[in-house]
Amino acid sequence: DGLGVDPGPLDLFDPLGFVDDVDSFPRRRAVEIKHGRIAMMAFIGMAVQELGVTFPGSLDLKGEYPFSEVLKDGMGFPALANVPTFGLVQIALFGALAELVAMPSSEYTGGPQDLPGGYDGSAGLVPGGYPFTTEIEDVEARDRALNVELQNGRGAMLGVTGAMMHSC
Repeated sequence: DGLGVDPGPLDLFDPLGFVDDVDSFPRRRAVEIKHGRIAMMAFIGMAVQELGVTFPGSLDLKGEYPFSEVLKDGMGFPALANVPTFGLVQIALFGALAELVAMPSSEYTGGPQDLPGGYDGSAGLVPGGYPFTTEIEDVEARDRALNVELQNGRGAMLGVTGAMMHSC
């Protein structure tokens, strides 16, 4: 469909031929969009943490683990050692619920445009429904918006990978 193709000098760059596998392409595109969205949020979170911004209060109800102490040993992976085990379990459970219920991996399209990454099958889980539920009528504007999201997601995935490597 041309979405996600770099309009620059590379044009369609697919040395491994993934585009030729028509049956699995919708899943790959939906996964790319989902991972791009997560990476964009993660990159913003990493930038905010790098500035030293933390929540007031603590990680537990007793007040033994203040948020400000999580980053005492550094960013990224060293900070995970300062999160209590039950906190890490909660993070994993939230990720599993998001993956299996809110944005199921088996649902590749959705939203009013029925596009990859729309995920409108579980609107009851989002208070007030999803914020952008109107279809972009102009095909060129919609394709441009989708291409921008794909390219920004790809850039964020590379940015988060670089930040994680720097953290190590």
